[in-house]
Amino acid sequence: MAHTVLQLPRTREAILAGIPALADTIAQGAAQREADRSLPHEAFRLVRQSGLGALRIGKADGGPDGSVEDLIGALATLAAADSNVAHALRIHFNATEALRLTPPSPQRQLQVQRTLEGALFGGAYTERGTERAGLTHTALVREGDHFRLSGRKFYATGTAFSDYANVSVLDEEGTLVTLNLPVDREGIAILDDWDGFGQRLTASGSIVFTDVLVHAHEVQPRDAGSLVGRHTSALRQLHLVTAAAGAVRNVLADATRYVREHGRPALHSPAATAREDHFNQLVVGELAAASHAIDALVLDNARWLDRSAQAIAAGAPQAADLVLQGALATAKTQTVVARLALGAAERMFEAGGASATSSRHNFDRHWRNIRTIFNHNPLLQKTRVLGDYQLNGVTTHLEEGRVF
Repeated sequence: MAHTVLQLPRTREAILAGIPALADTIAQGAAQREADRSLPHEAFRLVRQSGLGALRIGKADGGPDGSVEDLIGALATLAAADSNVAHALRIHFNATEALRLTPPSPQRQLQVQRTLEGALFGGAYTERGTERAGLTHTALVREGDHFRLSGRKFYATGTAFSDYANVSVLDEEGTLVTLNLPVDREGIAILDDWDGFGQRLTASGSIVFTDVLVHAHEVQPRDAGSLVGRHTSALRQLHLVTAAAGAVRNVLADATRYVREHGRPALHSPAATAREDHFNQLVVGELAAASHAIDALVLDNARWLDRSAQAIAAGAPQAADLVLQGALATAKTQTVVARLALGAAERMFEAGGASATSSRHNFDRHWRNIRTIFNHNPLLQKTRVLGDYQLNGVTTHLEEGRVF
């Protein structure tokens, strides 16, 4: 067994009630961890104990049956403490969403049980050096009744903190499949070689496979274009936006704290203190408004994805339309939140002088983190697709279920 079985909170209410305290603990030292590039392993031990990882497992499987809105709300709270921690759970919640919505099978039940016992999932879908982003060349090689895998995947977000890795590879026929492997299996090496200037603690580097044994039951079909695949793709994108929403809450908190505790009125200000300065009040007010708008958009988006998840589970005739509406809502949310969030991360410095740029505050991490989050997807392409749909009803790229 690749993970320790834990006694977790079982009810939705108990899990959600514990999130604020979990976030408070994770927030301690977060800015210094980022400055030191110290991976937050302890935070993920606490996440396991919180039961959050099982939140989307349904009642029929013995789970808490939390909604997408519950999940996104909890992730935003964690992201306000440390956007890296929330972001690093992205592959895990992609996996649990698929488990909730796919038909029963022995492998699905095994994964559900692991989740209820506290296991976390990481993995990687993409590779560096391909002709285009999103292509896969790593392939299985048959060896009797099992397979061997050698190759390298990148953007293995959260895998260093996880128990199992979901990995996208090609089977013998060249068809895309997903593997589920314990991260401690011989021949698997997880490297902390992510060198982006933001989200530096998400463990988003490489997984290297050297002649790794893969059992036949660990190979599962992957259909990104199915309703489940398209729905989980939208959730993956909303997860990223939620990490940015939490980062903006942190921007607001840091700007407020700075003005109150460190700020001085400018030489030409008529105010007696920084907190009484009208321009500081203006900037902080703008940040508060931006954070409120972002949170409202993100939660509205989550409710759209709750509708599509419920329709898929029920086999409802309107499921395909609701999945499309969820994809549209997510694309619109990404487009607008990217602008608001990046603006907030830059605007906060107007509430302080040169001292606000001191490395001891590490305020620049917010812009770096938000910029990195919104570089995950081609937002210019996505916004154009929104316009094509609005003008011409074209849904091609909205129905692929890909990273786009």
